[in-house]
Amino acid sequence: MSGQIKQPLVSIITPSYNSTRFIPDTIKSVMAQTYENWEMLIVDDCSKDESRQLIRSFIEQDERIKLIELTENSGAAVARNTAIKAAKGKYIAFLDSDDLWVPEKLEKQIAFMEENDYAFTYTEYELMDVDGNLLNRTINVPSQINYKGLLRNTIIGCLTVVVNREKTGPFEMPNIRTRQDFALWLSILKRGITAHGLQEVLAKYRLVPGSISSNKVKAAKQTWKVYRDIEKLNLTTSIISFLGYAFHAVKKTYLK
Repeated sequence: MSGQIKQPLVSIITPSYNSTRFIPDTIKSVMAQTYENWEMLIVDDCSKDESRQLIRSFIEQDERIKLIELTENSGAAVARNTAIKAAKGKYIAFLDSDDLWVPEKLEKQIAFMEENDYAFTYTEYELMDVDGNLLNRTINVPSQINYKGLLRNTIIGCLTVVVNREKTGPFEMPNIRTRQDFALWLSILKRGITAHGLQEVLAKYRLVPGSISSNKVKAAKQTWKVYRDIEKLNLTTSIISFLGYAFHAVKKTYLK
């Protein structure tokens, strides 16, 4: 990268809780990025396993990795918000402790944003099982989506999002147990911003049995709660949005 225009700093937001099994590969996928100007802010939410020791071993290898330790177990939203507040980057990227990026992810996505002057982007991703084996299933994304579109189609994968906060203004995730990322995307798009999709697979999402995100019924209930309690949608709009959400969820899960 020497001789080129200095790359904008990307702050990578990674919450961690009892992530010993997966976080080494997650960190390695960041260290392997062809884009070099990043900081990885890992917030440990009072893990009871060896996560923190593992993370510290990576910090010894790469000073761009930073560990923030919460003093009480507070959940993913608080962990992510703690990292966002500590972040120094123009760009904020999200990567959970069990997911992976392909090496060109940041390079391609930041170029996509810089060249087109985009504030909010996401990409396609593929699914893998708990052991990291690819399942031959790709989550395709639209070229763009706005607030109303996202209400009906929760297609944006958290592990793919990059936001230019100089354009969006400050933001934080609502402190709810699940769907906090969906609620955050809505809050940003509600400002009149359109999200743009880079239609290329640049990340890998791990399906972990028993995780909150794997429970479709709980996810549906929380989506409804976002409509009613956070977005304050009326009943009719909530029902219409939920029917769209249900259709796209079935399509994404069963029709690939």
